[in-house]
Amino acid sequence: MAPATTSDNGETLAPDGVSAIDGARTTVKSAFLNGTGSNGRLREPNGMDLTTLENPSLQVTADHMIKLVPAPVLTPGRGDVLLQIKVTGICGSDIHFWKTGAIGDLKVCGDCVLGHEAAGIVVGCGEGVEELRIGDRVAMEPGVPCGECFLCREGRYNLCEAVEFAGVYPYAGSLQRIPDSMTYAQGALLEPLSVVMHGIEVGGLSLGQGVVICGAGPIGLIALAAARASGAFPLVITDLDSRRLAFAKQFVPACETYVIQRALGPQENAQAIRALFGAIEDESRAPKSVLECTGVESSIVTGAYTARRGGTVTVIGVGRPIVHNLPFMHMSLAEIHLLFINRYKNTWPAAISAIRGGVLNLDALVTHKFPLHRAVEAFELCSDISKGSIKVHVVDGEN
Repeated sequence: MAPATTSDNGETLAPDGVSAIDGARTTVKSAFLNGTGSNGRLREPNGMDLTTLENPSLQVTADHMIKLVPAPVLTPGRGDVLLQIKVTGICGSDIHFWKTGAIGDLKVCGDCVLGHEAAGIVVGCGEGVEELRIGDRVAMEPGVPCGECFLCREGRYNLCEAVEFAGVYPYAGSLQRIPDSMTYAQGALLEPLSVVMHGIEVGGLSLGQGVVICGAGPIGLIALAAARASGAFPLVITDLDSRRLAFAKQFVPACETYVIQRALGPQENAQAIRALFGAIEDESRAPKSVLECTGVESSIVTGAYTARRGGTVTVIGVGRPIVHNLPFMHMSLAEIHLLFINRYKNTWPAAISAIRGGVLNLDALVTHKFPLHRAVEAFELCSDISKGSIKVHVVDGEN
C-alpha cells in the first residue's frame, strides 16, 4: 500500500497545500503516466512529457461551489505512486461537503478535490515502492492513519485522530491491488462496501435472525445485499421513497419493503415494521438487529422502537452533529444497544473476495455514469434524489 500523489478523486497535495487530486486524465485517449524520464519529468512511452497534459479536477469551495479546474500532474515522491483514476463513485458525504461545507467537525476551509470511492491504474512509482508496480490495477482505501497512536497500535486505525482521509481537505489515500477479473467500477464500490462490512461486524448479524435496514440509498442497498449474503432473515428495508424500495425489491427479491409514513410517528412506524415480522404479539419474532443507514434522527428513533428487547441498532448513516430526541427510557428498559461506526478497518481484502467470488454482485447499483469533463453534471444529478439515481460514477476512459 502506498499513498497516491495524483488521482481522479481526492488525493494529492498541490504546492500551495490544496488537495489537487482528480485523475491523471490526458487529452490523448491511450496515454498512461508511465513513470519518469531522464530529466525527472513524467513521460509517456513515446516520450511525451505528461506533466504538460490536461488533468482536470472537481473541487469544492468554502462558499459551497463546485468547479472543474486543472490540477498539476506531480512526480511521485518516495513511497508514493501516481494513479490514473478510472472510476470514482459519488458519496453522500461528497454532497454534504458541497451543500453544507461540513460534516460534524470536518469542515471545508478552502478549495478541495472531492471524492474517495476510487479505482484506477498505477502509472508511476516513486523511490522505495516495492509492493506495487506500473500497470497494477488498484482500489483506493482513502484513509491513511498515523500508525503510532494507541488506537493504531490496537488495530483500530479507523479511529485514529490524525488520519488523513482523501476528499476531506486535503489528504491522500492508500491502495489495494484488485484482480484482473474485477472491473474498475467494482473496485470503486469497495469503499462503500467496506463501510457496510464494518457496520455488519459491529452490529453482529446472525444467520437466520431478522434484520431491518433503514434507508434504501446506496449504503442501505449494499447493507441489504450483504445482510442477505450473511444469512440474516427475514429482511425488511424502509425508506420514504417508494421508487427506491421498488429498486430494493428487484435488487434483493427476498426482502420485504416498508414505506415510512410521514403522518405517523416513530413508534407507529415501528409497530408497522414489527408487524411484518409477526412480532405484534410475539416479541421473540421482532428483529434482533437494525442497520440504520440514513443518520436521520427520526429514523434512528424508529429503529430503536423496532428492535426487539435486547436488540441492537447500529448507526451507519451520517447525520446531524447533535441528536436530541432519543427514546432514552425505552432503550434503557429494553436494553437496546445503540452502536456507531466510523468508516472501516481491515475490510478491503474481504470486500475484494466477496466481489471476486460472486458472494455479492453490486453492479446494478451503478445507475449513471459520466465522463470526467461532466463531473459537475454528475454531482448535480446525484444531489437531487428526485432524479432517481442510486450510485453515480465519474469515469475516465474505458472501464
